[in-house]
Amino acid sequence: MTQKLTSTAATLLIIPPMLWAGNAVLGRVVSPVISPMTLNLLRWVLAFVVLLPMAGGVLRRGSPIWQQWRYFGFMALLSTSGYNALLYLALTTSTPINVTLVGASTPVWMLLFGRFFFRQSITGRQVVGAALSIVGVVLVLCRGQWELLLGLHLVAGDLYVLLASMGWAYYSWMLAHPTPESATLRADWAAFLMGQVVFGVAWSLLFAGMEWTLTDARLQWSWSLAAALAFIAVGPAVIAYRSWGAGVTRAGAAVAGFFYNLTPLFTALLSLAFLGEPPHLFHALAFVLIVSGILLSSRR
Repeated sequence: MTQKLTSTAATLLIIPPMLWAGNAVLGRVVSPVISPMTLNLLRWVLAFVVLLPMAGGVLRRGSPIWQQWRYFGFMALLSTSGYNALLYLALTTSTPINVTLVGASTPVWMLLFGRFFFRQSITGRQVVGAALSIVGVVLVLCRGQWELLLGLHLVAGDLYVLLASMGWAYYSWMLAHPTPESATLRADWAAFLMGQVVFGVAWSLLFAGMEWTLTDARLQWSWSLAAALAFIAVGPAVIAYRSWGAGVTRAGAAVAGFFYNLTPLFTALLSLAFLGEPPHLFHALAFVLIVSGILLSSRR
């Protein structure tokens, strides 16, 4: 299901990559003082607290989220908890450039899953758009020096990223194709997101428990860490997921997938900003390629 890409839909789909880029940069900043699974757990616990005044009623006994626990539990596993857990696992054996390169395959999985699971056709424009988008991501990561790609080697962690990308693609198609049982909850975005967050906290608690049991976990409290957690919970969690869901509903999962590849571009630009370095020509070229992929794929 691909609708016309309006300015509203485009704005909604640009917001999440910007916030997720900030999450990536901030996550690297606080990594010495907090373990990744613990960070993810606290992120969604705080998101739960933020949503509670707006959607606390959805937790009552007899609520549709308990009747549809398999649906919401599966959505949470693919998105709020499992996706980040796989990325964190990937970074223990892989490099950030490998992780982002493999993650750039997300638009491809969007198209394939739409074709095989949701009976959506794939157009030639979408194939070319996906290629342009991936080339744009690669250009950012190699900083315009293509010979750097020759030094890349795939490792086990890259498989985790591949699984995370596939999961996110399927999750996005679930957002675009609500089941009759979940449709009533979608009228209230906070209640629908709360349904995912509740089960996301449960999954994240399981992963954090494994982290503290099996690894050398760490948590060093400070005011800077508290501020970082507040931003991560409100921005990349609540606002980004709300915007992504609304954008997918308006533009369709296939087109939305191309916006996902704006994340590494925004991440690179934010990293440059924090380091005080000016943007380069290859950043502009990458932006043109990624946006061209978006526009081409959304044409009717």
